[in-house]
Amino acid sequence: MSDDEEYTGEGDPEFIKRQDQKRSDLDEQLKEYISEWRKQRSKEEDELKKLKEKQAKRKVTRAEEEQKMAQRKKEEEERRVREAEEKKQREIEEKRMRLEEAEKKRQAMLQAMKDKDKKGPNFTIAKKEAGLGLSSAAMERNKTKEQLEEEKKISLSFRIKPLAIEGFGESKLREKAQELWELIVKLETEKYDLEERQKRQDYDLKELKERQKQQLRHKALKKGLDPEALTGKYPPKIQVASKYERRVDTRSYDDKKKLFEGGYNTVYAETLEKTWQERQERFTQRSKSKLPKWFGERPGKKAGEPETPEGEEDAKADEDIVEDDEEVEEEVVEEEDEEAEEDEEEEEEEEEEEEEEEEEEEEEEEEEEEEE
Repeated sequence: MSDDEEYTGEGDPEFIKRQDQKRSDLDEQLKEYISEWRKQRSKEEDELKKLKEKQAKRKVTRAEEEQKMAQRKKEEEERRVREAEEKKQREIEEKRMRLEEAEKKRQAMLQAMKDKDKKGPNFTIAKKEAGLGLSSAAMERNKTKEQLEEEKKISLSFRIKPLAIEGFGESKLREKAQELWELIVKLETEKYDLEERQKRQDYDLKELKERQKQQLRHKALKKGLDPEALTGKYPPKIQVASKYERRVDTRSYDDKKKLFEGGYNTVYAETLEKTWQERQERFTQRSKSKLPKWFGERPGKKAGEPETPEGEEDAKADEDIVEDDEEVEEEVVEEEDEEAEEDEEEEEEEEEEEEEEEEEEEEEEEEEEEEE
C-alpha cells in the first residue's frame, strides 16, 4: 500500500474505540445541555405562571377599583343633580314669594286707587335701582322668553287656585258658579279700567311731547335758529366755515358755537365799544388851533357891551370844546340807555307772549277734561 492512499482505520480496534468515546462524550454533553435547557425552561414557566397570577390579581383589583370609582362618580352625579334641583326649587320658591309680594302690593295699590279717586297725572316716573343702574321696566324688557313664561306659570299658580268641588251638591255648585261669575265680572271691570288708564297715559305722554317740542321751538327762535332745529333726534349742525370766503378761519370750534348760540350781539357790542374808544382818543389828542383874531365888530355884540379881551377868547373856545364833548357823551349815554330799554321791552313782550300761550294751553286742557 502506497503513502498516497488514505488511512480509513477500518478494522483498527483502537480507532473504533476512539470514535465510540467521542460519540459517548457528545451524547453526555448533549444530555447536559438538554437538562440545563429543561431547568431553564421550568424556571421561565414558573416565572410566567407567577406573572400570570399577578396579572390576574391586578385585573381583579383594577375591576374593583373601577367599580368603586363608578359608584363614587354615580353618587357625585346624583348629589350634583340633587343640589341643582334643590337650588332650582329654592329659586322658584323665592320667585314665588317675590311675585306674591308684588301681587299683594298691586292689589293694595288698585284698592287705594279705587278708594281715593284723585285727579292728577296718570303716570309715575320709576327711579333706577341702586347698584344695577337699571329701572324695573328695563329689567323686565331684558328678560328672555323662557323667564317670562316661567314667571307667568308661577304667577298663575297662586292666582288661579284649583277648584275643590268634589262632593258638592247641586245648590253648592250653583253658589260656586255664581261666585265665579262675580269674579269674572270684577276682573273684566278692572281690565276695562286699566285699558282706559293706559289710553289716558298715552294721551298725556303725547301732550307732554308736544309741549316739549313747543318749548324747543321757542328756544331755537331765541337763539336765531330754525324753529325745527332742536326738535329732531340730533342737535343742529354748526356752520364752521363760510362757502363764500376764501380766507383761512382761525376761530376755534367753541368760538363759532358761541356765535351761533347768540354771542354775536356781544361781539358786535364789544367792537362798537372799541371803535368808540379809539375815536374818542383820536378826538382828544387832536391839535387845537386858535381862532383868528377878529378885526372889527364882534359878532353877536350888543350895544353897550365892552370889548372882549384877547385871553378871554381862548378861554371861551376851550369852554365851548368841553361843552361839545360833554354833549356828545350825554348823547351816547342816552342812546345806550334807549337801546337797553328797547331790549328790556322786547324781553317783557316775549315773556308776556309765553305766559299767554301757557294760559291758552291750560284753558284747552281744562276744556278737554270737562268734555271727557
